[in-house]
Amino acid sequence: MDKQLNNAPCGFLTLSEEGSIIAVNRTLLNILKYDQEQVIGQHMDTILTVSAQLFYQLYFVPLLKLEKHIEEMYISLKTRDGEDIPVLVNAVVRADRGDSITECVLIPMRKRNEYENELLMAKNAAQEALHAKQKANAELEIALETLKAKQEELLESNKQNQQFKLNTKRELELARRIQENSLTEPIVNGQIQIDSYYKASSDLSGDLYGFYQIDEHRYGIIILDVMGHGISSALITMSLHPLFQRQITQGLGPVNVMKELDRHLHSLFQNDEEARHYCTAIYLVVDTARQKIDYVNAGHPPALWQDADETQHLLQATSPPIGMFEDAVFQSKSLPYTKGGRLLLYTDGVMDPTASCYLFDLLKAHPDLPIADLKENILTSLDQHKEAQHQSDDECFILIDLK
Repeated sequence: MDKQLNNAPCGFLTLSEEGSIIAVNRTLLNILKYDQEQVIGQHMDTILTVSAQLFYQLYFVPLLKLEKHIEEMYISLKTRDGEDIPVLVNAVVRADRGDSITECVLIPMRKRNEYENELLMAKNAAQEALHAKQKANAELEIALETLKAKQEELLESNKQNQQFKLNTKRELELARRIQENSLTEPIVNGQIQIDSYYKASSDLSGDLYGFYQIDEHRYGIIILDVMGHGISSALITMSLHPLFQRQITQGLGPVNVMKELDRHLHSLFQNDEEARHYCTAIYLVVDTARQKIDYVNAGHPPALWQDADETQHLLQATSPPIGMFEDAVFQSKSLPYTKGGRLLLYTDGVMDPTASCYLFDLLKAHPDLPIADLKENILTSLDQHKEAQHQSDDECFILIDLK
């Protein structure tokens, strides 16, 4: 590395296609408080915070594979002594002697964040004052108009409003019942046991799951989360439901199922970018005869596989979320297993992928607990965690025991 680049006023590093650090300049080493030999050959995760490691796998790597470059992506580095360093990353992929490498420029953001926060606070205060004044004027005008209206017209308007609310409430309740009735029932036999939990944050949910016995030894399991909440997200999940149910029961593999869901989402919105929604999903095919799990994780929080010996493996994202990019490539992975293991699939309302993995510890602490009891323990832990974090989101998870 030449002297100017080595001492540039910003960080610079080069990554291999697998994410290993090939080269790093002195500026970045000083920022991270590492010596060169301590990072060369290490994976990028070595210098990332826990949340940034997940962000790197879920968004940075898939986007870089699709676009071949990244501009001004915000991410957090971790110094040798554990300090978080916010940086802006610019990256580009290029060929080097037949190999694909990634060159990254990293610009520390500590001072900029302080300035931007001060500007944002001042802007918000000014906007709040303006909105308060506008709201007061609007409320005064509405009050004057209301006083001028006839009492009969007001009573009729109130009656119509009440009827509309009743009709809307009935329609939402019916839609909620239809959505819940579409969920699959638990599966219990000599090969496998599958149970689930589902709770909408409002009347309707953007989360959905399904699990189906494909043949004597194969089972298809899917869980997905449409961007946002409420009616729009629920409508999209319900349009996806009959599609994935048909594809799974016909025995299509994980890649083909994801392709069909992606094609459906793109066809829904076509040129309407404002209405466009994307969806994270993970689909697994469990073959109990071959003792193998084939899966595609499309930008979804990683599923957890726990062996009978309590060793845990994460089923990380293999592809971008469905409906996000045109001509997205979906990659399948396989996981051989031995009997006695357990799977946990969940949406981000159950466990934020950037937060501590408290449910993983819960599974490890109770490897032999029956699914029904484990489910109750998870719900108790979920209530405690939600109360501490004041979260409000759709909640959905699936537990699978492979006997």
